[in-house]
Amino acid sequence: MFATSPAESVHALDHGALGRADITFYTARDGDGALLGCGALAERGPVDGEIKSMRTTAAARGRGVASTILTAILTAARERGYSEVRLETGAEDYFAAARRLYARHGFTECPPFAPYVEDPHSVFMRLALSD
Repeated sequence: MFATSPAESVHALDHGALGRADITFYTARDGDGALLGCGALAERGPVDGEIKSMRTTAAARGRGVASTILTAILTAARERGYSEVRLETGAEDYFAAARRLYARHGFTECPPFAPYVEDPHSVFMRLALSD
């Protein structure tokens, strides 16, 4: 992410943070076990979560890998009883495909949420999981 956004606007979790107890990490692999993509669900409260660290390899793009990972994360969020999930992604053209993916799954733009603040390099999105 540091190649596409200023350091102060990079909110990706590092390897250590992905191992925290409040993080569930998901991966997609091909039949040979090669990593195709990953994503994480962070618990932010008793009824809400945040999608973190969604990535796919260049070879996996356009194959539905990101959608599969996102669907698994949203299924887990619903099973946990979350009423909504939110995320922060980049505003740059590099992140356009990610924003389209989230929009296809029903996410809409929203204001920043804790711990984020307004940032011209960030887009904040949310999805209500229950009425």
